[in-house]
Amino acid sequence: MGSYKPIEIARQLHISTSALRHYESWGVVPAPERAPNGYRLYTDVHLAYFRCLRAMFPGFGVKTTCDVLVMIQGGRTDEAFWTVNKEQALLQQEKQAADKTLELLHPLESAPAIHPKAKKSMTIGEVARQAGVATSAIRHWEKEGLLTPDRDPDNGYRVFTPQHLRKILLIRTLRSTIYFLKSMKEIVHALDHHSLEHAKKVTEEALRSIDDRNRSQLQGIHRLIELCGTLKLL
Repeated sequence: MGSYKPIEIARQLHISTSALRHYESWGVVPAPERAPNGYRLYTDVHLAYFRCLRAMFPGFGVKTTCDVLVMIQGGRTDEAFWTVNKEQALLQQEKQAADKTLELLHPLESAPAIHPKAKKSMTIGEVARQAGVATSAIRHWEKEGLLTPDRDPDNGYRVFTPQHLRKILLIRTLRSTIYFLKSMKEIVHALDHHSLEHAKKVTEEALRSIDDRNRSQLQGIHRLIELCGTLKLL
């Protein structure tokens, strides 16, 4: 088994030796042995851990990556694999939501038709039933500035149009992912200003980000498999 000085691993990974010490202090990499002069002596196992750590960060984030490597150290291989599998499943949900959003953003002539029972003027209860959401959700989106329904001048009740219904269907799709919550207002407000192309651009940028994260996750999983092979856990 090879033996490495901290600077040798740091150079391979293009990071500082202080970063290696930070990772070691987090408990996600086994503590190395020490030379007589007190210097750390890293091995091929440590190199595999560091490579895995660096490869997983971009796609899985710090917390999930650290959790997984602690599981690997404890020999809980299946638990680690199911953890990364869950993150991949969540990313797949984001991809599906993004694809659905683009469908809803097609020009009106090719967009999914509004429910045939939709009236020109609907109450909050009626539009909620058409969209399949709770009235409390619609009130929340209004409070967040995502919806601005009309008001009946006689009684002050909310009045919703087919355009509001289309927007509610879009928000219902967007809210299903954490990532899209960051882009939701920009997309919805773009529709308010009749800027369909801008709304599509934001969604397409989100899709590219999802694709990037998917590639990063797969690269991280590749290093995780390599680590498990080095540890003879497979």
